[in-house]
Amino acid sequence: MVDFHGDDKRRASYNVGTLPAPGWHPLLAEALALRIGPSGGIRTLSGSKMSWRACTNWAQFLSKADPIPSAPEELTRDHVDAFYARPGVSPYTKHTDMREMRIQFADSHLKGRLPEDAWDALKRRLTKPKRASVSGYSDGEFDRLIAAARMDTARIVRRIRSGEELIRRLHDEPEALEPEQHSLAGVLAGMAASGEIPMLQGGLADRHRRAVLASHLYLTWQDLPALLALLALVTERNGETLKELPVRHRRLEDRAVELVVVKRRKGTKRWFETVTWEIGPKGRELHTPGGLYLLLLELTARSRAASGSSSAFCIWRNVPQGAGSVVEHFAPFEVDLSHGSVISMTKWAAARTKPLFADPKPAAKTKKGQVKNVGGEAAEKVSPAGPAPLKVTFNRIKTSVDARRTKALGGHLPSAAKSNTAQVLFTNYLQPDENTRDWAEEVVTEALADAEQAAWDAHATAVGRRGEPTVIPTAESPQQLEQAGLPATTARDLADGALDTAWTACKDHDQHPETGATCDDSFLACFHCGNCLVTRTHLPKLLGLLEGLGAMRQRMSEDAWWDRYGPAWVAIRRDILAKFTPAEVDKVRQQPLPDALLDLVEAPWDQP
Repeated sequence: MVDFHGDDKRRASYNVGTLPAPGWHPLLAEALALRIGPSGGIRTLSGSKMSWRACTNWAQFLSKADPIPSAPEELTRDHVDAFYARPGVSPYTKHTDMREMRIQFADSHLKGRLPEDAWDALKRRLTKPKRASVSGYSDGEFDRLIAAARMDTARIVRRIRSGEELIRRLHDEPEALEPEQHSLAGVLAGMAASGEIPMLQGGLADRHRRAVLASHLYLTWQDLPALLALLALVTERNGETLKELPVRHRRLEDRAVELVVVKRRKGTKRWFETVTWEIGPKGRELHTPGGLYLLLLELTARSRAASGSSSAFCIWRNVPQGAGSVVEHFAPFEVDLSHGSVISMTKWAAARTKPLFADPKPAAKTKKGQVKNVGGEAAEKVSPAGPAPLKVTFNRIKTSVDARRTKALGGHLPSAAKSNTAQVLFTNYLQPDENTRDWAEEVVTEALADAEQAAWDAHATAVGRRGEPTVIPTAESPQQLEQAGLPATTARDLADGALDTAWTACKDHDQHPETGATCDDSFLACFHCGNCLVTRTHLPKLLGLLEGLGAMRQRMSEDAWWDRYGPAWVAIRRDILAKFTPAEVDKVRQQPLPDALLDLVEAPWDQP
């Protein structure tokens, strides 16, 4: 027997003696004890179950292997390879089982008991299979979900507060109650005093009437999905943290509550985190995390008193065993956090009077509303299917709230990281979310457009002071250049290359158009100068420069690149190349381009 005592006060016992392959029992028991014991790395009940599952799968596989390794000394590389290649098992389960058994056998007390070749096969690096990414909700889905959760939670609050009000009126003003109200108030007063729901007659109908009667004062299973969904949406915490919310808290001047929540992480002594939640004004409890937390304590106060639990979530359950006693009050998440079959937020969303539906998927664009069959002939348009129910899970809610917070903070991950690190926030919540990726692409596109426009404005400002470059795309000979409007001497020198600089030509280096003195500007400033001359012969150099600037963009930050090279890059692309035909530019691109010559404008120590 291997006992587990978790840091979350949950316990379990695993009987290795019930497994097949008895020759492996001593080793498996010791390995499991080292893994889930006080010094092991597994500190949660769910983690211990995962370790036990891997151990069970290993023993079951060995009992059916051919040949069967009756003892650890008989294990071979082929056995390990076959365990990883089990048919009918998902890739994720194969990976987790293999990784878990490697960790269990890796202890220094155990590693030497396996043959060397088997251990070598067991510890080899494995590629983790990709799991289906969890995408968040669209803005419309998110708004409908939080509105529905608030509406149903408000209905729960009104129901329980109405029951409490009946009890109050029975004591303070019994004569003001109607006969039916007086009778119900008397029953509720007895329930409040004893914590017991009276037994009724009628079999299955009795169970239903008892549940309705209990719901006047207590939360039931049916109330939990809406409450948990709203808590996840408002507090922006994961499901495990919410299920283990404590009763103990501290009020900070009626403005906020301070409590210690469980935040499971790998490793010990990193489980607990102190959070401060805003209470907000009266009447806005469903909109603030602190207000909603205090409201939850109010709704569960009577069940908690009857059960003696310190958990914030305490409910009444309609069970045959202990019916009519305080045993029916319990904290559902103290023993097991799952209860997935009983608490389904997806079923709650679909069973509402106004069910929640997912946004329709965008239809494929077809010509004139038609679709093409395999033969290419037009077929009748297929009618779209009905709306799909909205799947409500903690993962999707967490992804959505993290994405919305990140967007509100302009995409700055260190500021947006709340209950996780920035790396975990990006990898597990933002990157898989399709809506976030679309938003990020829009932000990047807008930022690049703004940066390009700023560079163009800088170019236009410089041109306004210094004049616009002269581009003569169709002239090469002195005669053609002279016909284009250049003086004869300038046309001859330009055709001979005597005026060439790094990438263009300069018609008067000694007469700067803005200062009147000898030019000492960078060659990158030539593209904003009235002395600049560009002909077809300069096109290869310009394209080579653009290629060099593109390579430089990969080596430095966007801000630094746009500040240093942006105006020249925009001037070449939008002002100079635009005066050549696309065919001329493409023809030059097909040939080897010259070096960018960026060393002419950057000192060696200033290279990024």
